[in-house]
Formats: sequence, C-alpha cells, structure tokens
Amino acid sequence: MLNKILSLTKSLISIHSTRDNKKALNDVLNLALKEVDNFTIERFEKDGYPSALVYREKSRLKRFRVILNAHLDVVSGKEEQFKPYEKGGKLYGRGAIDMKGAAAVLILVFKEVAKKVSYPLALQLVTDEEIGGFCGTKYQIEKGVKADFVLAGEPTDFGINNKAKGIIWAKIKTKGKSAHGAYPWMGKNALWIAKKILDKVEKQYPLPKKEAWQTTFNLAKIETTNQTFNKIPDAAIISFDIRYIPEEFKGKDFETGKKILLKKIKSLVGNLGEFEILLFEPPQFTDEKDSYVLNLKQSIKKVLNTNPKIIVKHGGSDIRHFNQVFCQGVTFGPIGGDLHGDGEWVDIKSLEKYFQILFRFLINLER
Repeated sequence: MLNKILSLTKSLISIHSTRDNKKALNDVLNLALKEVDNFTIERFEKDGYPSALVYREKSRLKRFRVILNAHLDVVSGKEEQFKPYEKGGKLYGRGAIDMKGAAAVLILVFKEVAKKVSYPLALQLVTDEEIGGFCGTKYQIEKGVKADFVLAGEPTDFGINNKAKGIIWAKIKTKGKSAHGAYPWMGKNALWIAKKILDKVEKQYPLPKKEAWQTTFNLAKIETTNQTFNKIPDAAIISFDIRYIPEEFKGKDFETGKKILLKKIKSLVGNLGEFEILLFEPPQFTDEKDSYVLNLKQSIKKVLNTNPKIIVKHGGSDIRHFNQVFCQGVTFGPIGGDLHGDGEWVDIKSLEKYFQILFRFLINLER
C-alpha cells in the first residue's frame, strides 16, 4: 500500500494546483477522481473552483455518517517544489504535508473501505481550502452535504485537533476635528482617540508572551488621511485581525455566540469610534469526549502504541464550515514539516501509519 500512496502523492504534487491556476485545479481533481471512478462522483463548481463528493450510493443521502475531507490546492511555490523527491525517509515537495500526502491516503482508504462498511461514507475533494473553503466545502454544505462526523487530513503530526480559533477582520474608524498643528487645543486629534481604543484593547486582550490558548488582537494597520506634519488629523482607521477561541461563545450556537462576542468587542470601542466587520469566520470545536474522537484515539493508540494528544490550532480549517451547521469534526494528519516553506516535507513511514489508523477507525465504526 505504501507504494500506491507514494505514487499518488507524487503525481498530485507534480500538478501546480495554486489558486490562480484554474486548469491545474481541474487537472488535480480529475487525477484524484480516477482512483475512485467506480463510485458515484458528484461534481460541484463555484467561481471556477471545482470540487467533488464521492460515495457508494447511487444518489446522495441527506446525511452521511462520516465524510473524509481533503483539499488538493496548495500555496504558491518555486518550480522545483513541484518535482517531488525522497531523501532521508521524507518526501519533499509543495503540498507534501499540506495536504497532498494525506489526500492520497484519504482517497485510497476510502477506496478500500467504502464497500466494506454498511454505513454511508463519503470522500470530499476540494480545491480552495487555502483561500477559505467558501467555493468548495462551504458551497457543498450549502447544497445540502452533511455528516455526523468529518475528518480533514490537515497536518497535525498524529495529534487530534478538535479546536481552532475563529477569525474576525475589523476596522474601527475614529473622527476628530482638523486644525493647525501649532494649535492642538483648537482641534480634536483622531489618532489620539484611536490610541484610547488601543489602550482598552491591550488591557482587555494583552499580547501573550508565548503560545497561549486565548483570544488575540493583531493590530494590522493604523491609517489616516493626514499627509502633513502641521495639521491635526480629523480621521483615522484601526485595522485588526482578531483570532478568538470558541470559549468566547460560552457554549452557544454560532449566531448567538457571534452576538455575545461582538457586544463584548464593541464595548471596547464605545462611542469613541465606528465599528465595521469585514470578516467573521466561525471557530472549530468538537468535544474531545465525542464518540468518534474516542474511536479515533483508540485506533491511533493501537497502531502507534502511544496515547494520542488532543491539540488546538490558532488557524482555521474547513471543519469550521461543518461545525457551523452542527456537524462534528476534527483535523488529523501525518507527520511533516516546513508548512508552506521551501523545504516542505512529509514523513514517508507516517503515511503508511496514517492509512492503517484511518482504516481501523472506519472499520471499527461498524461495531
């Protein structure tokens, strides 16, 4: 099986499936689908980004028990990174760990298991996860694709990622009154007003000195229309990238939790400025005591002979789209490194172990 995994992974890596290469996105999806052409293949497309859902049944069910989710798109890379090679037990290439190695395993394990189990199992292949998953996973969900549990093969070094932060992009506009810089008492400086807001944010959400599971505010930009030294600026804009933990929702559903969090953030602004949301993405959360998670833990322990770790992530994945419609899920992937870097790699033996774990996990669900 390892030879099949490596062969398929290398073929996938060789295709330049970046966001700006729509032909390559179609090519990589078609290559993947050749492996499962004896199953029902349902194709989707939005804004030029193709995706597919593969299953055993003749027509799609209202809800699958498990969906295996893989993205075939990659971030941009140098030409040589699309020429995979092996060295020191590692396979190098763009997408090796994020996530064409895992995608190859998910495809092959689906092919091996789907007709052996009685429950409905699906394989979801998308090509836009690196830019948010709105035209792939989210679009399929909008078309009615759902499951009790979803497993996405994002890199986790065999840890089970059950929580990830949500994302808010926000702008706060402050207004003042312009005047000559030599007479500051005659004006109202919009930048000083902005500082008052920043002071309140820093007090409520201090920057962690090391990695910590807490909500963070990244001050991305401070802008003003003022172009000279001797004028009091009458307008300013503060831009934030906010990464919030799911605990901010206090156990509420997405829409209710969103209102709770926005109220909290807006209270920091008060009447000092105008608050504008540009992006509000849900967090990822599945209870680590979920029966599927417990099953996965048992499968990992059996294959690796070690207790798996439950991990959290500061960046999001397509699992968040499923969580938003009350579908549970985790990310779980093989061992690798230099994510999005020039030397991206995946551990070759871990790909074989990854297959064994997923095979056992899916078969055990029959019991």
